Formats: sequence, C-alpha cells, structure tokens
Amino acid sequence: MQSNKPAILVLILLLLCGGAAPTTQPTSAPRGGTEPYAERYRPQFHFSARKNWLNDPNGLVFYKGTYHLFFQHNPDGIDWGNMTWGHAVSRNLVGWTQVEHAIHPDALGTIFSGSAVVDWNNTSGFKAGPEAPLVALYTSAGGQNEASKGKPFTQSLTYSTDAGRTWMKYDKNPVVAHIRGDNRDPKVLWHAPTKRWIMALYLDGPDYALLASDDLKSWTHLQTLAGMPGTECPDFFELPIDGDAKNTRWVFWCANNRYVLGTFDGQTFTQTDGPYTLCDEKYCYAAQTYSDIPADDGRRIQEAWMRGAKVPEMPWNQQMAFPTVLTLRTITGSVRLCKEPIREIETLRTRGFHRKGVTLSPGGEVFDDFEAELIELVAEIEPGTAKRFGFELRGQRIVYDREAGALEHVACSSTKCELLNGRLLLHILVDRTSVETFIDHGRASTVDFVVIDPANRTLKTIVEDGTITLRTLDVYPLKSGWQ
Repeated sequence: MQSNKPAILVLILLLLCGGAAPTTQPTSAPRGGTEPYAERYRPQFHFSARKNWLNDPNGLVFYKGTYHLFFQHNPDGIDWGNMTWGHAVSRNLVGWTQVEHAIHPDALGTIFSGSAVVDWNNTSGFKAGPEAPLVALYTSAGGQNEASKGKPFTQSLTYSTDAGRTWMKYDKNPVVAHIRGDNRDPKVLWHAPTKRWIMALYLDGPDYALLASDDLKSWTHLQTLAGMPGTECPDFFELPIDGDAKNTRWVFWCANNRYVLGTFDGQTFTQTDGPYTLCDEKYCYAAQTYSDIPADDGRRIQEAWMRGAKVPEMPWNQQMAFPTVLTLRTITGSVRLCKEPIREIETLRTRGFHRKGVTLSPGGEVFDDFEAELIELVAEIEPGTAKRFGFELRGQRIVYDREAGALEHVACSSTKCELLNGRLLLHILVDRTSVETFIDHGRASTVDFVVIDPANRTLKTIVEDGTITLRTLDVYPLKSGWQ
C-alpha cells in the first residue's frame, strides 16, 4: 500500500514538537471525485482504509489527546488475507489520518486481532524516554503465511516508546503459548484493585479464558469461561448501572454482539445475567472498546467493523461503524447494555431543520423541499392512532410497526422494540453507504450497509392508518469528516 506521505510527515513533525495529530485527511473534492477520500461512495464520517481490505478494529487506545485505531488490513489486496495492523489517528473520532502500518507478518504468522493499553506504571519495563509505553497484545496466526507454516496460533506483544509513532516487537514473542484451537484476539485491561493486567482470550468453540500478568509479558491462566454466547474477539469491562459508580457490573462481550453480565474480583468472573444481544451481527461485528479514556471523560467508547460493506468498483473494501458510547441502564426492571452515537457527531452538524408538536396523517409531509446527503436525524414520536410510521431518508425506509412491536429497517429486516411510555425516540445516521438507527437512547440499534443512489437526497415522513405527533424533530445535514 502506498502511504499518504505528506500526512505522515505532518503527523511526525507535530508529535515531535508536542503538537496534536491532524484530524482529517486532505481532500480537494468532498463529493463524487476520484481523489482519495472523495470517491463517489466513500463513507464521509465512517472510517475506511485509504485502499484495500479492512476488518476488525484492533488496539483501540487513547493517549495524550490522540485516539489510535488499529485495524485488520491487507495492504496488498482488496480481499482478506496477509493480515497486518493498519493504523489511523484522530483527535475527535470523526476525522482520521491513516499513518504507517504498525505490525507486519513475521515467522510466527500473520497479525490477527488484539488490543492495546497505556502502561502508565511501566510494569513492562519498556519505558525509554518521556512517554509512557504503549503496549499491544495480538495474535500471531501461525500457518497463515509461508514463513509460519506448521506453527500454531499464539499471542505476541509489540510496544511503542514514542507515543505510538513506531512499534517494536518483543524479542521473546510469543508471550502466551498455544492453548488450544485457533486461540486468538487477546483483550487486555488494567485491574486496579489487584494491580495487575487481565487478558480475555478466545479459545475455541464457545469457550474463552481469563489470564493475568504483572508485567504484560508473563501470563498465568485464571479461569476458563465455557459455553459463552459467541466466538472470537472478546471484550471485558466494568460499567456503572444507571450511572451509579457504587453499583456496577462487568460485561463480557463476544464478537457477535452478544454479552453476559457478572461480577469479577480479579480472579473469577461470575455470570449473573444474560446472555443478551445488543445489535444484529450482520453488518456490525468484532466490536472493541477504547482503553485509557481519561477519568474526566469516563465514557466506554466502542468501535465495530461494518462486516459485508463492499462497494463495487471502489479502491477500498469494508468500513467501520460509527463509534458509540456504551452504558448499563435499567429498562422495565432489567439491566441492559445500551449504545448511542458519540457526541462528537455534533462537530459535523451544519444548519439544521427543526419542528416541534407537528401532527401528521397519511399523505402529510413535514420536510417539503428539504434535502440532504449526509444526515443526522433525531425524532421523538407520539404514535397516536397510526399503525405504522417512520421516515424514508434518501430512499431508505425506517418504519415502526406497532402491531409487531418492531422497527423495520433498510436491510428488509426488523428489530424488536416495544414502545416505552407510549413514545418512540429515534436517532438515525445516514452516510453514503450506511444507515444506523438507535432506538430510545440505544436500548436497541440497527446497522445497515446499503449503497445509496447519490442523486436521491429526499427526506419523507411515513404515516399509515392513523396519525402521529412529532413532538420534536431535528435534522442536521453533516459535513464530511475528511475535509
């Protein structure tokens, strides 16, 4: 892959001088051009690689004002293979600069998924200057290239001593020997009460493991978690319930968006609730959350691969879903994981369209001649007597069916969600190749990949068999994150 050398040089100069990384890729034509990031179907506020294949988000970590997004990447081809860690940086999670690849295949295998942390206390001993070490744990996928023929999957380590600009593989890799199956995808976190590192690791079948380390280099097995509700790409984190820091649960997350809740004392995870599903896995898979978000921010921010998002005749293949914030909320007496778009979407808003207290019947319209390409829509709807209601945004229908108690969305599928308090709150994001819908502050959500006709920029309301009241409606045309 040819790198964006001007952007990389700017990034290096800024970092060496203590400045901020640039937040966007330069582009001369924001709509429908042929320059990188300006192509006709390029997502404008979702991350995609400059070119070639992309899948799982890896190594999500925040350090000194910069978000680091690593990702499964084939730098040499449009299809899956030759797995390498691509690398992009951002100051705001909506505008990204892709920089040099971080980890390349070697004699242990190609580079499968993993995670990264900031080793603030230098437990690893890697510190070599003013910056805290950034340490990434990843899977060495043995047998996936000629150099590793006959070798198993193991877990390896790489580290950076210069704020993530360059990465060095640990000379004693692997740090976790083969356990069984295609064990892979280490997710590492710091457990403050026991002052040690914890790793969640996929084993095989429906089984995962928890391991512990004092230094990120030597690991001991704590527990096998058998019969979990998914396979691969674990995440493991603690969240307050309804914002109460004294009442928390641990979330064990699987790649297919299924999760269980429980308690964890640093030694043993005990399941208390679940399994539950947060989002359908068709176009949303292998999500991971950022480590080291500052305490004064406090958010648990998640990024997912929009699996299956291939646009014909474009130089890239696949994209990420829009970043979200995860919370635990009590809904009708049960604790559930919820997700909403990060607040940084507001930085892309332009002058909006607003309505309040509008009652509509079949054939009624509120948008008139209002049009947009990139869209954020937030609506609170009181159904009245209507049996079906919703919106058609650039030809994509999002319709709630009261009898079914479900939201029908773009991919001709539906998501169950009974009305709460007789109302429905929708938060919808429309990019050039996707529609994401968040229901009632994220208690349910949908992710749909769809190639939208560039010429269609119309917005319509849908009301069938009765009336609805739009208590509030806010629509914001969005700027491109690449500009």
